[in-house]
Amino acid sequence: MADSPTASADIPEQWRPLLEDLALRQAQALAMGGTERLERLAERGGRDARAWVKLLVDPDSFREIGLLAGSVGDGIEPPRAADGFVAGTARIDGRVVCVGVEDPTVAGGSIGVPGGSKRVRLAMLAAQLHAPLILLLSGAGHRATNPLAPHRPAPHDLQILADLHGVVPVLSVVTGPSAGHGALAAPLSDICVMVRGRGALFSAGPPLVAASIGERVDAQELGGVDVHARESGLVHLVADDAPVAALAVRRVLGYLPGGPVPSTDPAVTAARDLPELLDLIPVDSRRPFDMRPVVQALTDAGSSMELQRDYGVGLLTVLARIGGHAVAIVASQPAVLAGSIDVAAADKATHFIERTGRWGLPLLLLADSPGMLPGSSSERAGILRAGAGFFLAQRRSPVPKIHVTVRKAFGFGSSVFGANPFDHQMRSFAFPGATLGGMPAGVGGATSGADAARREELLAAEGAGPWRFASTGTYDEIIDPRQLRRALIEVLGLPAAAPRAGEPG
Repeated sequence: MADSPTASADIPEQWRPLLEDLALRQAQALAMGGTERLERLAERGGRDARAWVKLLVDPDSFREIGLLAGSVGDGIEPPRAADGFVAGTARIDGRVVCVGVEDPTVAGGSIGVPGGSKRVRLAMLAAQLHAPLILLLSGAGHRATNPLAPHRPAPHDLQILADLHGVVPVLSVVTGPSAGHGALAAPLSDICVMVRGRGALFSAGPPLVAASIGERVDAQELGGVDVHARESGLVHLVADDAPVAALAVRRVLGYLPGGPVPSTDPAVTAARDLPELLDLIPVDSRRPFDMRPVVQALTDAGSSMELQRDYGVGLLTVLARIGGHAVAIVASQPAVLAGSIDVAAADKATHFIERTGRWGLPLLLLADSPGMLPGSSSERAGILRAGAGFFLAQRRSPVPKIHVTVRKAFGFGSSVFGANPFDHQMRSFAFPGATLGGMPAGVGGATSGADAARREELLAAEGAGPWRFASTGTYDEIIDPRQLRRALIEVLGLPAAAPRAGEPG
C-alpha cells in the first residue's frame, strides 16, 4: 500500500480531514498488535504477519483487502487491527496468488467475525482468479466472543476451502501454534509446510487439553513436527526457518502449470544414458537398495522435491522434472520392508496421486514391491481399506501415466502401481529380470500345497523374468535401465491425454 499523500499542500481543505482520518485508521491497522507485542514475538524468534508477506511474495506485488476489517468496535469486541488476519492478492515468481496470514499479535491470531468474513472473501477471490491460495497459520481458532457478536448467517471459510478442491491449489504454512477452526485449514490444503520448533497444529491447544482431560503437554509434544511429519502424516514439508518455508512454497508452485518457464539448459534437461542405474539397482530382487538415488538420476538435476519424507517411508512421493516436464513420482522404497506397502504408505500415495492429478501432473510409477504388508497388525490397521484407496486413486487418475517394474511387482502391489497396462498408461516398462505375479513363487507354492515339481516350475517361471509378460502384452517395452530417462522424456513429450469422461480434470 502506497504511503499516505495527506501531507501534500495541494489537497483541497474539504478533503483534508477525510484523508487524514483514513491515514490514521490505516496506520492503526498496519501497526498490528502494537510495538510491545511485536517485540515479544521477535524476542521469541517469531516473524510478524506483514514480515511474512514481504518474505513470501514478489516485491511491491501485495495488494491488501480488508485492511480496515475489525477497525470499528461492535460493543462486544474492541477495534482489532485488520481483525488479526492480513490478506490480499500478490505475485510469486510472477504468478498471481491469494495470501492470508494469521496475526498472533492481535487477539492471539483468533478468528473474529470480520476476520472470518475476510477469510471467506479471500478464498472466493482465489476461485474467481483461479489463483493458488496460500494460508499462513498461527492463531487460536474461533474467538470466544463470536457467539455474542452481531452477524448474519453466511458461509464460513472451511466450506469455501472444501469447494476449492480441484479448482485451485491450496497451500498452508504453519508458522506458529494453530488450534481449532484455523488449524483445520491445514488438512484441507493440498500441501502443508511446518516451521520446525515453532509450528504446531491441534484441534485443541495445551490449556484446553489440560482443562478437559487433565493431560499436561506442551505445543510441540501435542502437535509439532515430530507428531505431524512422522506420525499423522498431515505435514508434507518441514522447514527449519522462515526463509526455507517461503522457498518451499515457491518451489511447489513452480511445478504447477502457469509457473515460471523451467530450465532449458541442455546440461540439465537433456536425454542421456544412465549407466549408474546398473550399479544402484541389484539384480537380485531379495537385496534391498535405496530408491532415492535412482529417482535423482532419472530426474533433472536439482529439480526433485520429496513430500512426506518421514511418513509412510515404504514409498517415495516426489515432485520433479524430467527433461523439463513437471511430473509426480510414486516409487517403492525397497530399503524399507523390502518395498512392502503398509497403511501409512498407501494413504500417502493416495493423497499424493489425488492432489497432483488435480494439478494435471503426469504420474510416474516405479514399482519394486512384494505387495501389501501382511500380518494381523497390518489388517487391524486397515491395509485393505488403504490399499483400495491407493488403487482407486491410481486407477481414476486422469493424467498421463507411466509404469516401470524395476525388479518386482506382486499381488495387489502390482495393481496399485498400475502394472496392468489397461490402467490408462501412456507406457508400461519393465527392466530385464523383473518379475510379476499374484505372489512370489516361493510363497505361492508353499501356501497352495503344490508338490515339489510344481514348486520348481513356479520358481523357474518367476526366474525367467518379464519375457512371458512382454509376449502377452502386459508390458509395452522391456527396457535397458540405462535408456529409461531417454524413454521417459520421449513419452512425456507426447500430446497430453484429455481427462476421461466422468473423472476429475
